Amino acid sequence: MKRILVTGGAGFLGSHLCERFLGEGHEVLCMDNLVTGDLANVEALMPHERFHFIHQDVTEFIHVSGDLDAILHFASPASPIDYLELPIQTLKVGSLGTHKALGLAKAKGARFLLASTSECYGDPLVHPQSEDYWGNVNPVGPRGVYDEAKRFAEAMTMAYQRFHGVQTRIVRIFNTYGPRMRLNDGRALPAFMSQALRGEDVTVFGDGSQTRSFCYVDDLIEGITRLLWSDEPLPTNIGNPSEITILEFAQRVVELTGSASKIIHKPLPQDDPKVRQPDVTKARRVLGWEPTVELADGLERTLAYFQGRVAEGA
Repeated sequence: MKRILVTGGAGFLGSHLCERFLGEGHEVLCMDNLVTGDLANVEALMPHERFHFIHQDVTEFIHVSGDLDAILHFASPASPIDYLELPIQTLKVGSLGTHKALGLAKAKGARFLLASTSECYGDPLVHPQSEDYWGNVNPVGPRGVYDEAKRFAEAMTMAYQRFHGVQTRIVRIFNTYGPRMRLNDGRALPAFMSQALRGEDVTVFGDGSQTRSFCYVDDLIEGITRLLWSDEPLPTNIGNPSEITILEFAQRVVELTGSASKIIHKPLPQDDPKVRQPDVTKARRVLGWEPTVELADGLERTLAYFQGRVAEGA
């Protein structure tokens, strides 16, 4: 049994990690200030004697009693709506929060995994994106608060690895979907599915020709877990290399829900990436990992969750 801390543990991905580690027999400490996290995501875990919830902002001093074997730093707004509404908090959690979490890892001799993002590649000029691509990021644009926070967090993580000898891992997460996403977080799947289930117009930004690559959450969690216990300190892409246009994705969601919703178009936001597709060659080679859940299957699994959330909202 290991003792594992997940910051941002009540969020979409953090809660799935908490569930995974608890199921493997570990003791799990879930830390979240609930700015974008939701206690409902970990409600089923609360009665478990090996699960502990800590209500705290990671940008402040972190004290955890006892040993820690691993820290996974997932605290951060992660959707366009969140980081555009919370720009200062996003920058602080990427910088100060990462510094505090790394300091705790150093003090405890714990393994550290940073949740980074494909947004480090910005609006890429290389396609698909491999880990050796340095990106095309506008540091002063509205998305820069998230992009640069994560790029700084990666630099800080590597500095602790090189200077202090902390065992660090960096996962660059591409578009992920599944149960526990928030209805109003601004990402494509929650927006399309909630609009379609409500019979509202489904909003596609731009002409919809921009591409994304959607990975089901179970596949992502498997890749992250393998990376955590691997010996790979440099950034590693985890995502599904199967690429689809946003317009086609919206059409798939409308068809799946059986909705009569119409697809409408609105102007494309500034610096919105035109393409997004991970090169997962490294993950295949180093981790023996690749996604296994097809998009149609993953959307079916996700639909029931959103049907329940929309019904609750109604």
